[in-house]
Amino acid sequence: MAQLLAEAYRLRLMGGLERLVHSCGYGRLAGVDEVGRGSLAGPVVAAAVVVEPGAMVPGVDDSKHLSAEQRERLAEVIRRAHPASTVVAVSPRDIDRLNILQATRKAMCSALLQLDPAPDLALIDAVRLDRLPFPSLPVIRGDQISYAVACASILAKVERDRTMTELDAVFPPYGFAANKGYGAPLHRRALVEHGPCPVHRLTFRSVLPRSEDRARAAGGGR
Repeated sequence: MAQLLAEAYRLRLMGGLERLVHSCGYGRLAGVDEVGRGSLAGPVVAAAVVVEPGAMVPGVDDSKHLSAEQRERLAEVIRRAHPASTVVAVSPRDIDRLNILQATRKAMCSALLQLDPAPDLALIDAVRLDRLPFPSLPVIRGDQISYAVACASILAKVERDRTMTELDAVFPPYGFAANKGYGAPLHRRALVEHGPCPVHRLTFRSVLPRSEDRARAAGGGR
């Protein structure tokens, strides 16, 4: 009983921002978050969710605080409880072309614009988005303090992890299934031994060192 009460209280705290926004007259409220911004390989993925009032899913939290099994289970429940949701991926080539911040914004905007019905207001994890047809509010640490953003963070993380596991079968030396494209030691060693593969972000310094970095390394760091 104590655990149930504690979880109910935690969820009520997470929904505080949503209740405040609803009290200002906004009806449909969406949360949006991205995953993969700091990865060396693979897409950046954003998810958007329109949360149904009064339908909070127990266990929802910042995706980084959950195990893979918990995220997979919660993603299914979130989709049933909040049917209006979208997931959008922006490819490594587009990341190289746009830069990672603009690619992140592209993924978030696309996810929000594909929602049906469209939200009256969007809560965004930290990033400011312009030129949306509805108001938006950037929230620092939104995936920790907003239920809607936390739901989006789980959907985005589950989708991207699945993508990286599939890419691991195509490019096995880099260990994508385990490191999800981030700079783990095995991944960095594989980059040294094999060079980048087609899903690496070539504009990231850790993937393809700049000429001045190589010269510095050859000179012993001077």
